[in-house]
Amino acid sequence: MLRLHPYIYHRPADLDAALELLDRHAGDVLPIAGGTDLVPNMKHKLFTPGHLVALSRLDELKGIEVVDQRLRVGAAESLHAISGHPAILEHVPALATACSEVSSPQLRRMGTIGGNICLDTRCTYYNQTLFWRKALGYCLKKDGEICHVVPGGTRCVAAHSADTPPVLMSLDASVEIAGTAGVRTLPVSNLFTSDGIWNRRMESNEVLVAVHIPLPEPGLRMSFQKLRPRASIDFPLLNLAVAARMDDEGLVTELRMAMSALGSYPRRVGKVEEAAVGNPLTPSVIDAVAEQAFRQCHPLENIIVDTDWRRAMVPVLVRRALKEIAA
Repeated sequence: MLRLHPYIYHRPADLDAALELLDRHAGDVLPIAGGTDLVPNMKHKLFTPGHLVALSRLDELKGIEVVDQRLRVGAAESLHAISGHPAILEHVPALATACSEVSSPQLRRMGTIGGNICLDTRCTYYNQTLFWRKALGYCLKKDGEICHVVPGGTRCVAAHSADTPPVLMSLDASVEIAGTAGVRTLPVSNLFTSDGIWNRRMESNEVLVAVHIPLPEPGLRMSFQKLRPRASIDFPLLNLAVAARMDDEGLVTELRMAMSALGSYPRRVGKVEEAAVGNPLTPSVIDAVAEQAFRQCHPLENIIVDTDWRRAMVPVLVRRALKEIAA
């Protein structure tokens, strides 16, 4: 049985109190909302904070509403609530799909969108028990100095495995981040870095408060596709989100595509619009976009699934997404 280490659990009444606790215990504290990823990692001794600060009941992190032509989603809203919310289904159905495909129904009721965005990166050599990691000699991400994925590598390449960021990137969403120094807003496309140890531009004493999504204009269609071994529980082997704007004649005027689970951060796929903009989504255009995406995507060997097969699935998911949009 894997046991949790001793820690002090704080339940602040508001966001200011939570930020004060994070600042006071800096270096020995972590925020916790649903805890669906953090608690298993604590059992594996990947994190051993002396203090946990609960966020799931803070009013400032709640709510799903349309404000000033933007959809505001509180960071502590559960994935289950978001997947079935009328405003999400009406305006950004791809986000509802992404939330509905995270893990299992039980974990979606506890897990939050803020936690999914801030999900720790994953790796075959990292997400193991302390006994397993000690026998291996640890790794660059935790306690060791060697990367077992990239021999001789000096930078962690653990895989980004969250489902919602690609959708948010394709929709030009931004996140609201609060700290004791104030509140700031950052586009989701600029939130992540290539460092697998800490791959987001947030300080450890900051909290993600809300997600802001511009209301899509008429003609914007979207799709989310996920590849995983089983249709529940498993983390993604590949995530794909596509947003395409179509005019009245069925021609593509804009195409945005984002992928994750291939490396340590989600990224926009460039040049795909060159093959699509100005054209209808015919089979030949879809094939051209799929081929362009295939040329740019190269999975790393940090997941126990053949990398060549994962890469071969890139154009498959692109075709599925574009056919869904075309229909």
